[in-house]
Amino acid sequence: MNYEDLYEELVPLEKRMKDALASLQKLYKAVARDTESGDIRSLSRNLAGFSDLLQEQAAAASRLSEAVRAFDGKEYYESGDFTAQMLELCREKGIDVTGEYPVFAMFPYKVRLDAENQDVYLDRKRFSCVRPQSFVQAVKAGQDRLMKAGFNAQAFANELADAYDLALLKMRKQPEADLYLSSLYKYLVPMGRFRRDYDQQSFAFDLARLYACVDEITTKNGRKIQFGPNRENSKAIRILDSGGNEHFLATIRFYEG
Repeated sequence: MNYEDLYEELVPLEKRMKDALASLQKLYKAVARDTESGDIRSLSRNLAGFSDLLQEQAAAASRLSEAVRAFDGKEYYESGDFTAQMLELCREKGIDVTGEYPVFAMFPYKVRLDAENQDVYLDRKRFSCVRPQSFVQAVKAGQDRLMKAGFNAQAFANELADAYDLALLKMRKQPEADLYLSSLYKYLVPMGRFRRDYDQQSFAFDLARLYACVDEITTKNGRKIQFGPNRENSKAIRILDSGGNEHFLATIRFYEG
């Protein structure tokens, strides 16, 4: 199955409906004009034309309905066709994808497919969608918006340093100790309701942008930043650099440079 086949069938029918609507609007104005002027012969002729167009419109709508009913969206999802076409489109647009059906990561987004309801979730946003192309376009547009959005690396580094210092105290760690970024996130965003607005995917995206210029950043009290990997990827945060290369950041430390 492929939604694009259905799309090619629906578009001409939609165009016929659009053209018929334009003609109906013209005839409506003519009918109103004839009614006002009392031109019965013209009014009768225009009403007949109006009736014919209504029948044509109804026939086009019926054909559209039949084509839509014949397309089994649930089967499209469950067969794997939707997923395969979505992943192929992601490759064409250069969208990095990891994971397995029904949950994927499209940095910095989490994507979940719901075959039962033919829905796709991009983080918490639901798309009622059986067209892979339209969903992939939404992902690409979202990524482009994020990349263009302003980012103050210096301010983010200072906020991260403050959370790091608090975590050191709470965890009774020595200064300049390596702390897991996953733990630091909880100190950066301590309240659960705020984590809905700034989730771990958003945190990972900001880390990626900080990582890109980390060598140039010094915190407000003169410290440098060092990220560290970890053999246990379960504790690491996956990011992509500006070249699309993946890195796994597990720890961070702020030190006197």
